Amino acid sequence: MKLTQKTYLLLAVIIGVSAVNFYLLIFTSQQNQDILHSISYASDLKVIVERIGSTANSIASGNEGDRVTLEQQLANFDTTYARLGVGGNIGGLNVVAVPQDLIPAYQKVGDAWGPYKEDAEKIKQESIFDPKVRDDLAYVLGKNGDLASLTNGVENDLSPLDRNYNRQKIIALEMINTAKDIGEKTLLYSIGEGGNVTASLKEDRVLFDADLKKLEGLPLDDPIYASYGITSETLQEIPRENSGSIRQLDPLWESVNAKLIYIESNTLLSKNFGTALSQLNSQRNVLLSTTSDFVDQWNGMVDSQLHDKVLIVQLFIIADIVIFVTVILSIRKSLAPLATLIKAISRIKEGVYGDKIAYSSKDEIGELAETFNSMSFTIQKKEEEAKKIEIAKDEFLAMVTHELKTPLVPIQGYSDILLGEHLGPLNATQKERLKIISSSATTLLQLISDLLDAQKLELGQLRIKKERNNLKESVEKTILGMQPQATTDEISLTYAPKKDVYAYYDDDRIKQVLTNLIKNSLKATSPKTGTVEIQLEEKENEVVISVKDNGKGIPPDANDKIFKKFYQADTTSTREKGGSGLGLSICKGIVEAHGGTIWMQSTPYKGTTFSFTIPKVEATRTPI
Repeated sequence: MKLTQKTYLLLAVIIGVSAVNFYLLIFTSQQNQDILHSISYASDLKVIVERIGSTANSIASGNEGDRVTLEQQLANFDTTYARLGVGGNIGGLNVVAVPQDLIPAYQKVGDAWGPYKEDAEKIKQESIFDPKVRDDLAYVLGKNGDLASLTNGVENDLSPLDRNYNRQKIIALEMINTAKDIGEKTLLYSIGEGGNVTASLKEDRVLFDADLKKLEGLPLDDPIYASYGITSETLQEIPRENSGSIRQLDPLWESVNAKLIYIESNTLLSKNFGTALSQLNSQRNVLLSTTSDFVDQWNGMVDSQLHDKVLIVQLFIIADIVIFVTVILSIRKSLAPLATLIKAISRIKEGVYGDKIAYSSKDEIGELAETFNSMSFTIQKKEEEAKKIEIAKDEFLAMVTHELKTPLVPIQGYSDILLGEHLGPLNATQKERLKIISSSATTLLQLISDLLDAQKLELGQLRIKKERNNLKESVEKTILGMQPQATTDEISLTYAPKKDVYAYYDDDRIKQVLTNLIKNSLKATSPKTGTVEIQLEEKENEVVISVKDNGKGIPPDANDKIFKKFYQADTTSTREKGGSGLGLSICKGIVEAHGGTIWMQSTPYKGTTFSFTIPKVEATRTPI
């Protein structure tokens, strides 16, 4: 069977199964949606109960505006509960009445709702705070400034007295701190914060009262002082002229102390309100439990009624699973050869040709596999022919460049002899023309030499003779050879001498790399302001040589191409100052032949740094 026919058949099966499932889903949904809506509204009763409890606690925290919210929530529960009893339409959804079998459970919810609603109504109406406690708190807070001022006055009155009154001075300081604590804790208590602040406030009150009596020379007869570890002290009587603040403090403290004693004995929350809130919280669990039981019974009834339908659905699900597994296996079997085809195409992408796909079926994939096998064989054949042509081309180019180099040597030699006037004197015009001939021959020889080196690298014929050499000497000799050109171009060429550094390398080839890099830097910099610096950094297993300049830099888009053959980052500049675009490619080949790496870092208009590494020990890789 053709793959397309098989696909259409499988799609028809899937569509048929989906249609049956869709019909079953719609039928079951229409039959049960009203019951589900009813159960959902029954569950909402629990949510309303929780909201009523939260709103009641919010009112207890002082949010008076929530009383209106509480009233709305009570009405919402009544409405929802009543509608469940008779059924009907709520918010556009049909709700069925509670079944007869569930009427007892439904009525239990109503019975539990009665006392819960009654307590909620009390919370809605009762005042939150005890008026007497609230007024006493306001009085204490209002007198707190006077209390603090008079305790400070006591300390000021005692300060002129001699050391016989040191204990009284210490007690005065304690009273200042205690008065401050009383004010802070009273404020915390008034705003309902501070945790168990009542006990701490009582302790401060007893301590302040005892300290005042000590200063007044009064006995500490009340057992409450002993319960806090406070004992009587025999102190020298304070002179009358130094006790003015104490006499003013005594009546103020008497009134404040009475208010604090009442505050300690009573809660800020109104007793009626607190009782109603406590009963509401205890009734909430009963109501929630009753409502949950009602909802669970309804769910259980629905589950029982739908048992047969669920069994049918399960059978359909099993049938669906069998059908879908069959479809998946069939599709997998039909598409399995595609994985082999993708793998073979990936190998072609990697340059491996000639692979064949073994697939005997006569469907579309079989035709595709046969076509691929033919294509792979053709590409392999063309690739082999292309390699032969490429090798022949490289060998021809190497031969041609070698032959071109042969006649150029005598041209350059005789030009130099004539310029030296060994064969007779020359006039200015003759010298100028001979210099052009000599310069052109030198440029052409360098280009041919670069071409030869590039071809030898491509063919694996470039000879590298590695020996243990001193890199410091190699760098210095290279700089010595390039110094005349740098001087002519008015560019600073520097190298900071360092200690001897030894590594395994071909001295001539590394000098060639350095020379190419220095030439590039000289071309990239401007006369008078240009600088080229050679740096040598010794590491544990290798040496890093860097050529850094302050030229115009290399564009970022050239980073991935700079070491390719014949690539020139700036063709205009290159044409002005000469260059074949082979130098960096040759440098890369020579460095990698030594087992090292070469890279470039450049910032436009700020300069470029070329760096390469040479292993300090002889590399294990086979040199080119």
